[in-house]
Amino acid sequence: MPEATRVLVVASRTADSDELYAALLERHGQGAIGVTLLAPATWEVGDTHGGRESGLRRINRARARLREAGIDVEGIVGDADPLAAVEAVWDPDRFDEVIVATLPAQLSHWLRLDLPRRVERLTGRPVRHVVAHERSAAEPA
Repeated sequence: MPEATRVLVVASRTADSDELYAALLERHGQGAIGVTLLAPATWEVGDTHGGRESGLRRINRARARLREAGIDVEGIVGDADPLAAVEAVWDPDRFDEVIVATLPAQLSHWLRLDLPRRVERLTGRPVRHVVAHERSAAEPA
């Protein structure tokens, strides 16, 4: 049996989005994948841990959903600076592909930073960009 392709997914407010979930299901349909979901810490109201709680909450919702779909997934809450977060975990021997999920252009700070292209330059891997919408905290996973 071939080894699963290892995919680094960078997502914060979109980590548990329907669009990212669909993109990962599509990718999984092309062959087995193992996902590392990296959520840079993003502060939200009520999060007293500098965004780590919010990131972990989104990761856990995304992990539960992806595991139900048969996708092996681990989660990491990283630095609040998304490029620094990628730099801290990047290892070319550990990852084969990269996906960056952002909010739509009019809302995305990451797109204003040109994050997908900057991650591509940092990693030397093609980056798939997924535009997604944030799930409401009240929405079920």
